[in-house]
Amino acid sequence: MNKIKLFPHQQRALDSTKDFNRVAYYLDMGLGKTFVGAEKMMQLDSKTNLIVCQKSKIDDWIQHLKTYYSITICNLADKKGYATFFTLLSHGYPVIGVINYDLVFRRSELLTLEDFTLMLDESSQIQNETTKRSKFILKMKPKNVILLSGTPTAGKYENLWSQVHLLGWKISKDLYWKHYIETEWVEEDGGFFRKEVVGYKNVDRLKMKLAQHGAIFMKSEEVVDLPEQIENKIMVPTTKEYRKFMRSRIITIQDKEMIGDTALTKRLYARMLCGHYNKYKLEAFKDLIDSTEDRLVVFYNFNEELAELTDLAQDKPISIINGSIKDLTAYEEHENSIIFVQYQAGAMGLNLQKANKVIYFTLPQSSELFEQSKKRVHRIGQKNRCFYYYMMCSNSVEEDILSTLKMRKDYTDELFKAYESKL
Repeated sequence: MNKIKLFPHQQRALDSTKDFNRVAYYLDMGLGKTFVGAEKMMQLDSKTNLIVCQKSKIDDWIQHLKTYYSITICNLADKKGYATFFTLLSHGYPVIGVINYDLVFRRSELLTLEDFTLMLDESSQIQNETTKRSKFILKMKPKNVILLSGTPTAGKYENLWSQVHLLGWKISKDLYWKHYIETEWVEEDGGFFRKEVVGYKNVDRLKMKLAQHGAIFMKSEEVVDLPEQIENKIMVPTTKEYRKFMRSRIITIQDKEMIGDTALTKRLYARMLCGHYNKYKLEAFKDLIDSTEDRLVVFYNFNEELAELTDLAQDKPISIINGSIKDLTAYEEHENSIIFVQYQAGAMGLNLQKANKVIYFTLPQSSELFEQSKKRVHRIGQKNRCFYYYMMCSNSVEEDILSTLKMRKDYTDELFKAYESKL
């Protein structure tokens, strides 16, 4: 066990919330939410503790806790660990259980926990209170709550209510929306109307109320001087297949038939045709990785992309982070390595500041994943300028996606339809 040494801003966050048993540490990516959250959990001193995180972060949490604290930790994603957790609880031993969001609602016995501390790492994962994971977590009855997130709302205050509820602020969802969210009714095709968020009100009051309920907001620029961030667009042409598909909604390429009969499928295939089906982009990617011997981080979306990209990078040491693989060996050991990271699996939580060059082979549609991905290298410990290379097809949906992400909005079917109308 090592003695933990906190940065001044981390200690300030703890000191500011010392009298709260329900807290939210909304610390910007790279400011060490893990250290703050773990320390708060120890200060609360519950015998029963539950950490819910992304699947890719389970091992990281277990390793962190074993390094700094002398308490038993159980991996609840493992059946043996799950059984051990409840055996220890039945005998009155202090224990921490760690489980992922996609599994927690399948473990109904967790609803029987009492007088426990609940920590949600990346608490934005419950921003949609209608999902199974959110419904389950909101049914739990913790004594103490710790919320951790760098992007609790991804700029959307309407998604904050479930976290507000866990902090103990007794405000109904309807009243919350009435006080803080501006909406209007928008007519859709067929004469149907839907409520659309058009802005926010009383934001200063909202932040004051959150602070009164143990929420700490902290941005990187407020506490630490991080290196400059430099963005570069690498533009390539669209292919004739892309242009044909956008006109006709159907194309066969490499024996794969693509039929864009809905906005969703057309958007999906348009993105693919701007990615691994675009020979110009693949050639540009090869040129880019051959131009440096520095560590590179490459973000991608689809499994088919990974197959093409790793084939082009076979002369370099390769690490991969996705839903089934978490291998950081080459990244850790080789300065000329490339680590391929799938957004859903690695845009949040990874510490990759050994690298300072990031390639976006294709873009995500989620503003939160986009913002978080940039912070994998731009965080405490980074001493070099950070370079971001956006590989883009000219006059394509990718340009529309990037402009939307830079406004901190998600790219949706409605925006895609608006893009199509311009063609």
